[in-house]
Amino acid sequence: MQYRTEKDTIGEIQVEADKMWGAQTQRSVQNFAIGTERMPHEVVMAFAQLKKATAKANHKLGKMSDAKMRAIETAANEVIEGKWNDHFPLVVWQTGSGTQSNMNMNEVLARRGNEILAEQGSDEKLHPNDDVNMSQSSNDTYPTAMHVAGVLAVTEQLIPAVQKLKATLDEKAKKFDDVIKIGRTHLQDATPLTLGQEISGWRHMLEKSERMIKESVEHMRELAIGGTAVGTGINADPKFGGYVAEFIAEAVGTEFTSAENKFHALTSHDEMVYVHGAVKALAADAMKIANDVRWLASGPRSGIGEITIPANEPGSSIMPGKVNPTQSEALTMVSAQVMGNDAAIGFAASQGNFELNVFKPVIAYNFLQSVRLLTDSLVSFNDNCAIGIEANLDVIENHVKNSLMLVTSLNPHIGYEKAAAIAKQAHNEGTTLKESAVKSGHLTAEQFDEWVRPENMVGK
Repeated sequence: MQYRTEKDTIGEIQVEADKMWGAQTQRSVQNFAIGTERMPHEVVMAFAQLKKATAKANHKLGKMSDAKMRAIETAANEVIEGKWNDHFPLVVWQTGSGTQSNMNMNEVLARRGNEILAEQGSDEKLHPNDDVNMSQSSNDTYPTAMHVAGVLAVTEQLIPAVQKLKATLDEKAKKFDDVIKIGRTHLQDATPLTLGQEISGWRHMLEKSERMIKESVEHMRELAIGGTAVGTGINADPKFGGYVAEFIAEAVGTEFTSAENKFHALTSHDEMVYVHGAVKALAADAMKIANDVRWLASGPRSGIGEITIPANEPGSSIMPGKVNPTQSEALTMVSAQVMGNDAAIGFAASQGNFELNVFKPVIAYNFLQSVRLLTDSLVSFNDNCAIGIEANLDVIENHVKNSLMLVTSLNPHIGYEKAAAIAKQAHNEGTTLKESAVKSGHLTAEQFDEWVRPENMVGK
């Protein structure tokens, strides 16, 4: 293997000849051989957008030549297109400010930018710090990349996934609107409702979570860029942050602004805590929906069995013909992971000291993992389970017929205590509710048929 010698303020270091990164990235590779969790691809892409925008802002402010700006812009576009994916090797478990990831991008863009300048016959040279990182610090670029990556992941990935499942559940709620089934509270029989009403509750969960996530993500549109090292904006023009936010917004097609208070933007990540809290609420709803589906589909002969779900794969290596609710299991595991991520994010965000929070990479990693996992699992649950949900009408009808909680409709006519005695007697003697009611002498068979009508108990 061939190597080249790179140099930084620490000294010289050997880098594989075919790698685009430089000395500081190489030191991070060697000094932080921790785990397998790489810096999220979304952060790398956000950094490329950021560096393109900073070059344009510096050029607009008269600080950077046209040739250098174009070289950085071209190199950044190549990164965004995926041309240099293999040249961003750093792990999450590095410096808490994300400095090495910032320098990784600076070094790759400087090296590729210099190749572009040479191809154009220019004598100018890009320096990773003096040019690509001009008017910036890792302390304001990394939180900017976090916000850009987070907003794009939520709005372009997670929200569409929520909307897709919501549309499916809306369709199912309408389809099963007239299917009367027994309700359950405390896992015990309760009064009737329709299967459509039950599913409408699931749909509304997603609708509410979608609204909360959309509202919360607005706070992440404020960017730290322009604060540089400690929030004072040293070495940056006062207009720089605003220009960068405008250029990023133009490039990605969604709004971003320069943060009003850069001291807050560098040391606090309460916006990401807030948004992830809404994402966790979605995970809680997803857990409930997935659990309801597997309960309702349990059996199919010895459980509740009121709905059927698609048989996607064999469910057992020993029991022939067994089919399991695997999509529900995947979604509930993802929900558990998101809840764990929320704890990590909340703790990490509480660790800002003076002018800087140095838990940034772990916040970004867990936030983006939650969004990615929920996006994928909601789409998978929709496509491989929810679309195929059907009502098991015979089982539903039998459960309604045998339920003792229909006795609730007798309360207004004979009172709670007499109705309770009828239900208890039916349960103890193994008779039907109607038989027990007539035997009690409190009402006739004709009155029972008139008063105990499930279709009148569902609030429609």
